[in-house]
Amino acid sequence: MPRRLFLLSLCLAAAARVAAADLSATIAAVKPSVVGVGTFQRTRSPGTVFTGTGWVVGDGLSVITNAHVVPEKLDAEQKEALGVVVAGAGTAFSFRPATLAGLDREHDLAHLRLSGEPLPALRLGDSDTLREGRDLAFTGFPLGMVLGLHHVTHRAMLSAITPVIIPSYSARQLDARAVAQLQRAPFEILQLDGTAYPGNSGSPVYDPADGTVYGVINMVFVKGLKEAAISHPSGITYAIPARHVRALLQRASTQ
Repeated sequence: MPRRLFLLSLCLAAAARVAAADLSATIAAVKPSVVGVGTFQRTRSPGTVFTGTGWVVGDGLSVITNAHVVPEKLDAEQKEALGVVVAGAGTAFSFRPATLAGLDREHDLAHLRLSGEPLPALRLGDSDTLREGRDLAFTGFPLGMVLGLHHVTHRAMLSAITPVIIPSYSARQLDARAVAQLQRAPFEILQLDGTAYPGNSGSPVYDPADGTVYGVINMVFVKGLKEAAISHPSGITYAIPARHVRALLQRASTQ
């Protein structure tokens, strides 16, 4: 091997090791800010039901998740409560009640508010600065509480920035929700090459180097719009850009 190529290969290997070390440190810093979202009912077995992933932002009492993760109705008679599930180790976790502070159904985002002691918060980045090819990562609970509430992290590259829905070749491929979204003017979403699962809905998509959040994983709402005409799921992962999270938080601050 020519000396120049040999030196280049050494540099690339060293860079890869540094990147891996950075991500390891970032994951450790991000995990305390990533929570489960669900409901608790004392008379139910199990008492806690997991519905998706959320993450802490702002003053440590705000949690962002997908709107479809938040139950539309709670069983008031049985005192069912909305809240977040703070992971411990394996099957150890605690439930903290929360209130719904804001809902953005168009972008499938929800803002929950906790009471009590704040949790570590993640920094919200400017998603408008993202470019295709950017390395990202996301952390959440792809299996929910089935095997214990374990944080799972995936690497992902930003494969494309695309409209949330594209006009179909046939009207038969459009459902009522897709038609409504077309009438509202489609917004752009982040298309990732990492593999996410339904429990990842609401997971933060962040910079592997410093944990800055640039998007929110969405595994149900967006797929129903983007892939409505596909008979078999593509396996592509989508995320809502962080600009819509910022707008949701700003609405709450002005109320």
